[in-house]
Amino acid sequence: MLVVTTETVPGYDVTDVLGEVMGVVARTRNPYAEGVKALSGEVNPGVSSALTGWREEAVTNMARAAHRRGANAVLGMRFDHRDISGSWTELCAYGTAVRVQRATIPSQRGPSHPEQVHQTVRR
Repeated sequence: MLVVTTETVPGYDVTDVLGEVMGVVARTRNPYAEGVKALSGEVNPGVSSALTGWREEAVTNMARAAHRRGANAVLGMRFDHRDISGSWTELCAYGTAVRVQRATIPSQRGPSHPEQVHQTVRR
C-alpha cells in the first residue's frame, strides 16, 4: 500500500478514486496507564516513542481501510486529533483511497520508480 501526503504520485496515474478513508486511535493521556513511564523516572523519551507508535497505528488502520475498498494507494494523507474527554485523545489519519498505475508517458517531474516514493505496506 502506497501512502503519501501529496495529491499525486509522479510517474503514476490515478485510475479510480474510491473515497475517503481514515484510521482512528483513541488513547488515554495518562502516561502511567499507557505504560510509557521509564523505570528511570523519565517520561519524555517514552512519550515521544508512544506518540510515534500511535501515529503509525492510525496510518496502519487507514491503510487497511483503503485495502478493504480495493485501493493500492492513499493520497493526501493527513493527521488530525481531538480531546474526547479530559483524559482521552483521538488521533486520526485520513486520506483518499485510490487505485494508481504507472503512467503510460512518464512524468518529467520527479521520481518515476516506486522504490523512490515512500511506501507503507500494511495488510
